[in-house]
Parts: sequence; structure tokens; C-alpha cells
Amino acid sequence: MGSLDVVASSPHAVLFPFMSKGHTIPLLHLARLLLHRKLSVTIITTPLNLPFISTSLSDTAASFVTIPFPTHIDDTILVPFANATKRMKPDFDRVLSEFDRVDFLVSDGFLSWTYESAASLNIKHIVTYGMCAYACSIHRDNFHLLMLDKRLDSVDELFESPSFPWIKLCSDELGDPWNRPDPTGPLLDFITEVIHSANKSFGIIFNSVYELERPFVDYWAKSCNSKPFCLGPLCLSEPKAQFEKRKWIEWLDLNGPEAGPVLYAAFGTQAALSETQLQELAKGLESSGVRFLWVVKSGDLRKIETWDVGFLKRVKERGMVVSDWVNQREILSHEAVKGFLSHCGWNSVTESLCAGVPILAWPMMAEQHLNARMVVEELKVGVRAETCDGTVRGFVKAEGVERSVKRLFGDDEVRRRVAEVKEMAAAAVAEGGSSWRALTELIDEAIMK
Repeated sequence: MGSLDVVASSPHAVLFPFMSKGHTIPLLHLARLLLHRKLSVTIITTPLNLPFISTSLSDTAASFVTIPFPTHIDDTILVPFANATKRMKPDFDRVLSEFDRVDFLVSDGFLSWTYESAASLNIKHIVTYGMCAYACSIHRDNFHLLMLDKRLDSVDELFESPSFPWIKLCSDELGDPWNRPDPTGPLLDFITEVIHSANKSFGIIFNSVYELERPFVDYWAKSCNSKPFCLGPLCLSEPKAQFEKRKWIEWLDLNGPEAGPVLYAAFGTQAALSETQLQELAKGLESSGVRFLWVVKSGDLRKIETWDVGFLKRVKERGMVVSDWVNQREILSHEAVKGFLSHCGWNSVTESLCAGVPILAWPMMAEQHLNARMVVEELKVGVRAETCDGTVRGFVKAEGVERSVKRLFGDDEVRRRVAEVKEMAAAAVAEGGSSWRALTELIDEAIMK
């Protein structure tokens, strides 16, 4: 589906997102920014992902082209799934070569093989992971350190990041494979490919604001070959959608600021809580006494109803639990919501910052632990969920939930700081702001031959 025709006189950008909504959504936001700058934009995707992508950009002039995805692939494990995308290369190369004009390709960093596709056609290659500069730079800065130094006694042992000595972290925050005694294997091979591809690329896009991440962007500019461009927060490019008022928005309307602050709790689509952890979270929310809107998976809602049939009835006057799809930006923008219990996926972090909502950081996977450290220590716009043993991946008991929520709502400095960050984000994407200028620079340099 789609067209290979582009306006001959118009610069043409091709975008190729990874087949995951968390990775795809920032690229769709980028597409809007490029279209607003009068570029032609084509999204290459798979038949399965096309409906979501085309619907998301249905109000724009974006074009779409599909190529088949390999069959019989396990989509639950990252490395086999990512490696399977390499089998798409012949179709991808064919499509790319059939365009009359391509000025640059923006590809998800997990699709590292696309660098060779672009290079063979003399097309500038730009990568993005939809992440912040902090997480990318910390990973890169510690890549060789942890490969060469196996003397760490524990995954919780703190060490200094070589280029950022004020940051002390542990290998458990970097996650698999660094929290294993021997990191070698398919995952390390995949990470190495991704790093090498990014290093050869013309540029890298960070979904962030330069003023918020100056030392990490500057580190990337000095240490890496790919030029950094901070274009975020990309979510601000999406127009506010008009939805029929849903029951949770009506509930928030009835429980406005005068009724007390509301904690919004959501952990994204991929993170999963164990049943015992789910129980402790429910107990903690109840005992905290705060008003809360908790979004859960349908299976988790059934578990809650099974092990505590009276929970929903007991909290109904001050809490609401839903298992439907929600518009997160709409919820975070509601005046009653004053805190966000989040897994710290970067899309969720940026949405919370743009709404001026402090974050209770409870990371689960991927780079979320680094995002949580950045939120708490660098940006100072949140607090960390209290684990029972003090480790970054420790169990969170009900008492820890209760204390963490109360600490978040009682921290005046966090509220002041997140209000500042909200203003900085809005200023960055406005005309003349740092993100606006970075996009101009990217377009100007990418279309130069």
C-alpha cells in the first residue's frame, strides 16, 4: 500500500520505525514535524503495523509503503525478532531504490542493517531510539568499561561512569547482559551491531531538550561520529485529539483539585507486575489515602478482583481502576492529576514533563532504570519508588508504596522544578527554540549533497 511518488522539488524523508509502538510513536511525531516544514514524508512499515500508523497520520499528507515481515518469528524475545528484520532487507532496498528522490532516511536504531541500505544509495542515514541523550550516553560510556572490567562483586555495586563521575550507578541498572557474570552472547552481539551502525550514521535524534541534557548531548557530539540533534519533546507535535468524554475523565472532573490531588498509575503495555507485586501495589494505594486512577491490563484486573473481592468497593470513593485503552496525555493534562506512578518508559516521561506532572519512578525493564535515575537525580522532577531492600530491582511492599506516594505529594521542590521543565519543553519546540533550531539544522544539513 502507498505510493512511491513524491513531489520532485520537495525534499523527501523516508522513516522506518521498529515494529513496536513505543519505538514507532516518536517517529510518527517526527513525521508531523517534517511535514510541517514542507518535506515529503514516506513511512515504510509492515502490513500488520500499517493500520495503526496510517490512522495516526490520517490527517496528514504522509505516504505509506509496506514490505512483508518474515513469518513464524517469536515476537516475544527481542534479539530473534530484531535479527529477523534483516530478512526484510531485499524488499527494503528495492523500495528505497524505486523512489525518484530520497534526501535522508530516519531509521530506528534497532534496525542497524539499514545503514548499509542507505549507504549503497548515497542516502544520509539518521538513527533514533526514541530515547533521551542521558540513557544513550550512559550506555555508550560504560560499554567498554563493563566489557573489560569483570571485577564488580555484585550487580548492585555502585561505580562511577567514566565521563560523568558525579553519576554512580550499578550494572543492574544497565540490565541484560551487563548484570550477568559473562555478558557475551546473542544480545551483546546485537548491541554491538546497533552501536557500530549508529556510530557510522550521519546523525542521531534524541527525543529531548538540549537545555535539559547539555552534558550528555555534548558528550555525544565530542565522542561519537553521528551528530546529535535534540528535537523533543516530540509528543508536543501531536495535535490534541477530541475524544468522547470517557468514564475516567468524568471521574477526574468530579474529583478535581478541590477534592485532593490524584495519582495516575500506569506501567505501559509491555511491563508486567508479578501477582504478589500487584497485590502490594493495591494495598499501598489503598493505605496511602490518596486519590488515584490506576490503569491495568485486563488480566491484572481479574487477578485483583479474584484475590480481594472487596478492594474496588472499598476504594471506589477515591480510586478508580480501569483496564481500557486510555489517552495518557489527556489524563496527565487534567488539572486534578498531580503525580504519575510510572515505569519510566521515555515516552511516558516526556508526556508527564510536558504536562508538568511529577513522577514516582518505578522502572521495570530496558533503559527505564536509567530514565528513572535521570528523572530523580538530574532533572529532579520525581522521587524513586522505595524497594524493601534498597536495590534498584527490589520488591516494593505496600508500606513502600504508601511512603513513596506521600513523599512525592509532599515535595514542594519537585513540583516547582517540574513546572520549570514544562516551560522549558514548550519553549524548546516553539519557533526559535532549541529543538526548533535543531530541526532546521538537521533538514538543512541532511538535504545537502
